[in-house]
Amino acid sequence: MLSLRNAALEVDLLDPADPVDRRRLGTRYCWGGYIWQVSDPTIGPLLAGPEWPVDKPTPFNGQGLPESFRHAEFGTGRPLIIEDRRGFIIGIGDVGLNMAGVLDVLAPAPWSVTTSHGAIEFCTEQSGNGYACQLTRRVALSGRTLTSSTRLANLGERPLPLHWFAHPFFALDDRLITCGLPATWGMDDNVGYECDDAHRLTFKRRFQHRDDGHFEQLKIGAGTPLRAELSHPQLTGIVLSTDFVPDSCPVWGNSNTWSIEPYLATDLSPGTDRAWTLTYAFGAAR
Repeated sequence: MLSLRNAALEVDLLDPADPVDRRRLGTRYCWGGYIWQVSDPTIGPLLAGPEWPVDKPTPFNGQGLPESFRHAEFGTGRPLIIEDRRGFIIGIGDVGLNMAGVLDVLAPAPWSVTTSHGAIEFCTEQSGNGYACQLTRRVALSGRTLTSSTRLANLGERPLPLHWFAHPFFALDDRLITCGLPATWGMDDNVGYECDDAHRLTFKRRFQHRDDGHFEQLKIGAGTPLRAELSHPQLTGIVLSTDFVPDSCPVWGNSNTWSIEPYLATDLSPGTDRAWTLTYAFGAAR
């Protein structure tokens, strides 16, 4: 694994070139810049996952702070970039649908990895089916703040589908968590969560096991980026913020973890690019 460390936090990232780390990777999450765990030197691991605390979760579930470029449109299943059962997934590599209809990685994307003081940068270029792109991922640590920055450039001849989402896995306290949302955000009535007048989301019940949970779309305030103030069992809290207004933002949880997932869904015209950043501010130990 690759790592970033200072006196406050330790950050472990999967190395896309390491055969051992590749066993933790699959076709769901971007290989470059995959934050596997963030730890406090005095407390230990601060993040979870759908199978937590299993040491070797399935690649589909994963753990930590992964990010994903979808190979199919959310809600419709329309293939993106993949045509006639072949293509590539941004940030993963060339893929093909096997006879069982399952995606196989045929050729991993080649990554260049650059380490500097307090940051690691991952860069790759991919092409196929008339599409081409350059992807740069930069993860930086300063004090107790972790930033994950992405830039995607369309180098091809066709509009490039950009369907990305973050899937952070936060730790629960007795299978519960609370999350403060922006004042203009909210949610419809549902069986899993509720949002009070202070715009703080809470669980309606404790989920009993990893297959017991709830997925719900949030209502996003116009022109309002995400700022989520999350409780934590051992910290004063974690604040996740974006420098963009998500196109959608579902939440999901089970008995082991909870996630808030900002989405981007657009097309990049040839010769254009898009850049965005997630910021995680980890509070002090309680």
